[in-house]
Amino acid sequence: MKHILGYRCTLCGAELPYDERMTCPHCGEKGILDIVFDYGHIKKEFNRETLRRDRTNSMWRYAPLMPLAPRDFSRFLRVGWTPLYPSNRLGAELGLRALYIKDDGLNPTASLKDRASGVAVAKAVELGYDTIACSSTGNAASSCAGNAARMGLKTVIFVPQRAPEGKVAQLMIFGAKVVSVKGDYKATFDLSKAAIEKYGWYNRNAGINPILTEGKKTVALEIAEQLNWEPTDWVAVSVGDGCTIGGVYNGFHDLYELGMIERIPKILGVQSAGCCPFVDAARENRPLEPAEENTLADSIAVGVPRNPVKALRAVSASKGAWIAVTDEEILDAMRVLGRTEGVFGEPAGVTATAGVRRAVREGIIRAEETVTVISTGSGLKDVKNALRAAGSPTLCEPDLAALDNSGIL
Repeated sequence: MKHILGYRCTLCGAELPYDERMTCPHCGEKGILDIVFDYGHIKKEFNRETLRRDRTNSMWRYAPLMPLAPRDFSRFLRVGWTPLYPSNRLGAELGLRALYIKDDGLNPTASLKDRASGVAVAKAVELGYDTIACSSTGNAASSCAGNAARMGLKTVIFVPQRAPEGKVAQLMIFGAKVVSVKGDYKATFDLSKAAIEKYGWYNRNAGINPILTEGKKTVALEIAEQLNWEPTDWVAVSVGDGCTIGGVYNGFHDLYELGMIERIPKILGVQSAGCCPFVDAARENRPLEPAEENTLADSIAVGVPRNPVKALRAVSASKGAWIAVTDEEILDAMRVLGRTEGVFGEPAGVTATAGVRRAVREGIIRAEETVTVISTGSGLKDVKNALRAAGSPTLCEPDLAALDNSGIL
């Protein structure tokens, strides 16, 4: 792969050859790796003009910036190229100069995680694996199972017992072997890690596998391209393990290094107040410490993030900010985003929107600035909390008098 120079450890900075390794041999499991791209080589075949001619309306249009060997990606699921909506009402209500909503809940399995899983499945196929496995609070699991099913791979998925039924249902429909773990996300991850090592499956765990970030970065590539290479002042994203926000920064950084954008937007990392190790560490200016997983936003309920360096770097290097919101603010954001913009997001999916609303109130985001908010997952993933946010329908007898007296009109 001439477009890849190798790996660089995020902890010790060691330069390593690009191969199947997933962490630094000197730093162990915490030595998460960056993939180092040869931007000079990539520029020869990937630029604004090549994209202008490309009719591949999916994330595979960005394959030259992925750690994959060239191949025909038409057999894979059509991941990405999701809509970027200019806000009709919410942006004006917040007093912003412009607000855009990137609806990644419209991916094949209804979450942004399809971007990472698509790349993971492509790499597993490339390397000749027949089984791929991961631990997940739900979305990464269902995306892995769906993308793997498309390409004929078997999947073994580990989820915490609290995973929402909608996500577990997806897993079962896609034919995954699902292990519901009696414990939190850390216990789930630890069991998956031990099983992967024992049985030799391909490891899709985003906090460990460095190529997963390179799939998630495609959401940033799309945002920039859809905004005609002039990204907004801010991009807001919900944060759990840290891989997604790390990918968002990587995507903008790649484009900046390639000369395709003039600046990297400020990144707002948003967590639930019930599970916010990154926010707590930033607020108290200390290293990350384990946090409770006490939030209805299950997809970002990660008390021990596996990808801390990339997440922290995304905010610091972009001169962004961290912020936490309550579960009540998250439920309200579900209602507001649905009623003002017609976008139905799950709790974790709208946490970034809740964060933007709070950041505006606190003066972190100013009225004259522009913002893109990433809605990372569909509300159909978690119908229980959607109904909690929306309320119950009005029961009515089948006649007009009863309708008039119901008070709904």
